[in-house]
Amino acid sequence: MSKSVKFLGGVRTVTGSSHLITTEKSKILIDAGLFQGHREDFYRINTELNYNPHKIGAMVLSHAHIDHCGNIPVVIKQGMRCKIYTTHATKDLCRLMLCDSGKIQEEDIRYVNKINKRLKIPLRKPLYTQKEAGKAAKKIHALSYEQRFCIAGDVFVTLYDAGHILGSSIIVLDMEGDNRHIRLGYAVDLGRRNLPLLNDPQVPKGLDYLIIESTYGGRFHAPIEEAKVKLKDAINRTVGRGGKILIPSFTLERTQEVVYFLNELLKEEAIPSVPIYVDSPLATDITDVFKSHLDYLNSQTRQAINKGNSPFEFLNLNFIRDQRESKALNIDKRPMIIIAGNGMCEAGRILHHLKNNIEESRNTILVVGYMAKDTLGRRIVERQRIVRIFGVEYELNAEVVIINSFSGHADRNGLIDFISRCLPLKQIFLVHGDEEQSQILSDALKDMGLNVYIPQKDEEVILH
Repeated sequence: MSKSVKFLGGVRTVTGSSHLITTEKSKILIDAGLFQGHREDFYRINTELNYNPHKIGAMVLSHAHIDHCGNIPVVIKQGMRCKIYTTHATKDLCRLMLCDSGKIQEEDIRYVNKINKRLKIPLRKPLYTQKEAGKAAKKIHALSYEQRFCIAGDVFVTLYDAGHILGSSIIVLDMEGDNRHIRLGYAVDLGRRNLPLLNDPQVPKGLDYLIIESTYGGRFHAPIEEAKVKLKDAINRTVGRGGKILIPSFTLERTQEVVYFLNELLKEEAIPSVPIYVDSPLATDITDVFKSHLDYLNSQTRQAINKGNSPFEFLNLNFIRDQRESKALNIDKRPMIIIAGNGMCEAGRILHHLKNNIEESRNTILVVGYMAKDTLGRRIVERQRIVRIFGVEYELNAEVVIINSFSGHADRNGLIDFISRCLPLKQIFLVHGDEEQSQILSDALKDMGLNVYIPQKDEEVILH
């Protein structure tokens, strides 16, 4: 019997990452990400599992972003009974992310069922509830970086720092059996070098196969320092005309990164001293996790915190939990900076701030993250004249500023550099990227004489 990898999700797209490793004795699931898209696709793809969850012997989670961990409760509801292995920071973050996902789904279903009831069509259930998410999180067990651990009879796992978000991992599986040893690396998602807060990605050695993301396989990031300059310019320009700066942001990592740069700009007196609001209970809780896992941060950040200069605690910064306080920001006409979830403008408090501010030309929508196709965020990035929020049409009159250099993903140069440092490799599998981006990276790697393959969804490949 051969070893194989089945690409269940997150192939030729950037959402819903999940991969099944099969050996002579074991089945190992890597990630169980939530597919995010149109409502019908969302329910169908996330519930139609093309494998038997009962037979999974262990699961390994790369990091706590919802497109990598968000379908864990569904897989458990459908029969997975094994332990889930990840880092200590990811364990704590994943609990928050899953419970928030369950809460959002319950709220979304209540809204959808009001419409369905009126239209006399069948009512829906959420994929999972907040309570079910909490139970799922209890199955997560923590490992340290570089700790080699036996997760099945013939499979050992070692986690390395991916430098993508707090606690993110490059997963390495050592598979024994049939007098053959196969070492598989999984770098999905892979971070950038020299990012604030985080350490650089580690490079595992001795790999036979590598599964790697290709989100920015054909693109190049500007230096991270450019993000700080663009952030400064956008704030100064908007405050100068008496407007608000709205920043739709992923609650995990991107929010903390933006706060870090705002703190830097205020210390340098490069921007006016306006109030800054992180309007997200989840982002507030996640920031607390950052504070309790300082060992995952880079040495520069740890030293600053130890000296009393925490980037998460400064005079202008306000964390908002209460919904009434959030609503009050839309009545307050002063210039201010509002950072709110969700990062792709598909849910969360940012929708209410956009609804109230998008038609005013003095305001600015500052885009600091990737916006997937068919999201409100992408329509804003494309500067569509009319956008729909809660089913109502609004004119997009606010200035739109896009800062791509904030990205926590390696760009084409970063991916090629990482792969080059992993050589020699029998084969490279490109996942987690739109087809165009995956193909551009594939062509570049083939020009280097490397064996590269872009799998299809649910395709199974034998590892020799």
